[in-house]
Amino acid sequence: MLMKSLPAAILITGLLYIFFIPEEPLIIKIMFKIIPMLLIFLFAYKTEGRRDRYQSLILLGLFFCMLGDGLLIWFVIGLSAFLIGHLFYIAAFFKLWTFSWLRFATIFPIGIYSTWIGHEIVVSLIEKGESSLIIPVICYVTVISLMGWAAFMTGNAAAIIGGVLFVISDSILSWNKFIDDVAYSGPLIMLTYYAAQFCIANSIRIKPSFHLSKGLKSERPNF
Repeated sequence: MLMKSLPAAILITGLLYIFFIPEEPLIIKIMFKIIPMLLIFLFAYKTEGRRDRYQSLILLGLFFCMLGDGLLIWFVIGLSAFLIGHLFYIAAFFKLWTFSWLRFATIFPIGIYSTWIGHEIVVSLIEKGESSLIIPVICYVTVISLMGWAAFMTGNAAAIIGGVLFVISDSILSWNKFIDDVAYSGPLIMLTYYAAQFCIANSIRIKPSFHLSKGLKSERPNF
């Protein structure tokens, strides 16, 4: 019963935070921002599926991202928490490594995109005299790009969708913060962010799928 109600609770609390909670007082804003992540963490913990190191690494990733949500008012500290969270996601995704040349080739468009947006952010930081943020931002762009690629290499549909949505969310956030205003940036960032975290949490679940190359059933969905 709890597992059936959690997705609805995550959706309701996420929408409540995005569209109804005011910016002030800040402590209330942060509290409501974290509530959907707490529920996603609980969802990942209760999900029936992999009861192994994969689940533990995903839970650690969720925990540090949740810390990042609360600490992002101190940008570098919050960014560092998210970076650690992504490192746990990367470690988890590599445990599900399922090689495919098609998925492996996604490293090229991901690399091109991360290089482009990283360059745009660095140029903007230099122009604004915020050079102290260049190294942290480059590190973060590198790590989240690796996380997105590692998600593809799992062959797990939920992990892949989650990784892509996370990259989209952080791209909007970065562009809006460092380069130029993005219309409706707040809702777009948080909608894609919560959806990404939910998908990553759901990647713990084991679902049968069909391998076209082998004609055999697999324990996880594959692209």
